Amino acid sequence: MRLPGDIDLRLSIAVWMRNVTVYRHTWMTNLLPNFFEPLLYLLGMGVGLGFYMEKGIDGQAYLVFIAPGLLAGAAMNGASFETTYNMFVKMNFAKVYQAYLCTPVQLQDIAFGELLWAITRALIYGIAFLLILVGFTVAGYPILTGWTPLLLPLALALVGALFALIGQLFTAKVKVIDLYSYYYTLWLTPLFLFSGIFFPVNRFPYGEQIAWATPLFHSVRLVRALAGGELTTQAGTSLAWILTLVLFLLWLVPREMKKRMVQ
Repeated sequence: MRLPGDIDLRLSIAVWMRNVTVYRHTWMTNLLPNFFEPLLYLLGMGVGLGFYMEKGIDGQAYLVFIAPGLLAGAAMNGASFETTYNMFVKMNFAKVYQAYLCTPVQLQDIAFGELLWAITRALIYGIAFLLILVGFTVAGYPILTGWTPLLLPLALALVGALFALIGQLFTAKVKVIDLYSYYYTLWLTPLFLFSGIFFPVNRFPYGEQIAWATPLFHSVRLVRALAGGELTTQAGTSLAWILTLVLFLLWLVPREMKKRMVQ
């Protein structure tokens, strides 16, 4: 089945299946660090620091405020690691992609297959954390309300696709694995801190205007709206922003990967 961009879906799924096969043997060691990181933030910041914030934020308990943002962050991290370090190792050290190219698989099939796998990783981490939020909701914290939380897996998949494509674009540009320290320290960490997860970004002058141009801000706003049971205009704007960037990157990334591989 050919998709736009001359992608053969069957071959892309074969790339995805190869990753699934490997993950079946390493899922425990891979899952636990990414599973516990947002949980520790939820307990340390939401329960610990939240105890001293009687007023909460926007009329919500602090734990209720930060939980949806941490959910978006979990999807971001799951997708990002897969399309940065893991893709670089497969491309430059393990020579997996070169082996793929000795078969009918083409570069666009590889890129799309890796995208599918990164979305899968984002969903694994995101849904695992979502189940924790269900537990907190049952325990009396109104994190998930109404019927819109049923749409959260779709939102997590979209967030995963967005950050997977951004990670692929960076991977297509770098030639030294050490440069990923800049990607995580100067890109993902500032996004995590200043995208509205822990406090409203309008705390800083022009904070919201600057954050509006960044992907995690819109991801957090979309996930928070769905978790809270409100389909707001702002959430719709963020959804349109994310979809627009995803469609553009779906066009750009295979071209940049091709340039990278033929060098």
